[in-house]
Order: sequence, then structure tokens, then C-alpha cells
Amino acid sequence: MKLQINERSDTYWRVGFDNPPLNLLDPELLTELQDAITRMEAHPTLAVVVFESLLPDYFMAHLDLARLADFDTRPGPTGLPQWPDVTVRLQRAPFVSIGMLRGRARGMGSELLLALDLRFASREKAVLGQPEVGIGLFPGGGALEKLPHLLGRARALEVILGCDDYSADTAERYGWINEAVPDVELDAFVDRLACRLARFGRDALSRAKALVNARCPPASAADLADTQRKFLAHLQKPEVEQRLQQAFDRGLQTDGPLERNFGSLLGLQ
Repeated sequence: MKLQINERSDTYWRVGFDNPPLNLLDPELLTELQDAITRMEAHPTLAVVVFESLLPDYFMAHLDLARLADFDTRPGPTGLPQWPDVTVRLQRAPFVSIGMLRGRARGMGSELLLALDLRFASREKAVLGQPEVGIGLFPGGGALEKLPHLLGRARALEVILGCDDYSADTAERYGWINEAVPDVELDAFVDRLACRLARFGRDALSRAKALVNARCPPASAADLADTQRKFLAHLQKPEVEQRLQQAFDRGLQTDGPLERNFGSLLGLQ
């Protein structure tokens, strides 16, 4: 299993990504994530779910670009392809979802966090980035829709086009995350908030979340699905395949200098 679920109580669960060495979003992890969300949606009293990494250096590195052909193409319960299905279900879920970020979250890792309701990050150990443009692509899992909403157009373009890595402090200032927290305090901080919310009960939380969604609509399902279709089509271009191969030759998807310092090394290619 690449997803570890800790049922703290009838109202509070923690979900840990455990897919070493990089926590890549591969076909198995995505399937387990879909199944976990189905369990969460069906639970009558679950109010809060915290998503975290069980690996110290990577929350989720990015999509597994070596196994694109292995992903299930059948639609999920929303009728959308697998990844938009996950993000839309999290947006609409009757529970509150919280991301606790420690390590690197780039590409799909950042986009998973963007699908959650709240995001808190280790001041010393969190890294966020959208490196897709630097390898000839563009974000295909929600960043194009959600970052402009959170950061504003100019800063979203800075993040998406610049492909650099961002610290927790900068991400907090930009509005990418709720708060940067000292690493030694992060677990207790998130646990305290999750327990507090869980005591309020699912009904009030879910009603309030639904009303916020109605007043401040999240990214539309149609836009998310359209972007993913364009992303997958773009992957078939010969120049993109060439740039991806060059990235693999430099160490893409291995725990080495490229994955650890993606933002700065992309600027030197």
C-alpha cells in the first residue's frame, strides 16, 4: 500500500503518502487515493482529514512521467478523468481537508495541495514549485485554474512561467498556503487545528464549506478536465518528448540533484 490511513477517531483521519523514494503520483497511488476518498465520502461522521507525507524530503515530487500509459483512463464517480475526479471530489467533500507540507511538492504535488481546503507548511523544510514549463509542458492538474485565484494573475504567471522553487515563507506571503510554521511545531499545530475542527462536527463544517464554495466558486470541473486533455495532447509532441528525455538523462525521477533542486537547475539548462 502506498497510502497509509490512520483513523484517529470517528471524526478525524490522517492520510500519509508512502511511495519511496519520491512519492511520485503513479497509477497505483492515484487508484488508492480515489478509493480512500470514496471511503471518506461514505463515512457518516468524518469531519477532518489531514494529508501528509511519510517521507521526510518529498511530500509528492510530481506525476510519474515514465508511466503515463499505465494510468486508468476510465472516468471516476464524477464522470471526469481520474485526476480531475480526485480534485473535484475533494473540493466538494463534506469533510474539511488539510495539507501538512514537509518536503518537496512540485507539479502534481502542488496541485494536490491546491485541491485541499487548508494548507500549512514547514518553514524550514517545505518546497513548492510548478516546473512544467521548464521541461516543455504546462501544468495539467489544476494549477492553471487555482493559482491565479489564490495568488493573482501576475504572481501566478511568475510561478508557472518562472518554474522556480518557493519557500514556505514566500508561499505564505503569496497566498499559496495558509501559514508557514516552524518545523518543530508543525505536527502539533496541524493536529490541534484538526482536533478543534473535528469537535465542531461534520454537519456544520460541511454546510459552511458548501456555502463558501457557492459564494467563492472553486475551479470548474469542465475547466480542469479541459486542461488535462490539453496537457496529455501536448505530451505527444516530438519536441516535448525530446525535452522529457533530456530531463530523464539528467536524473528526473531519481532522488538526486535534479529532483532536490529542480527550480534552480532548470534555470541552468
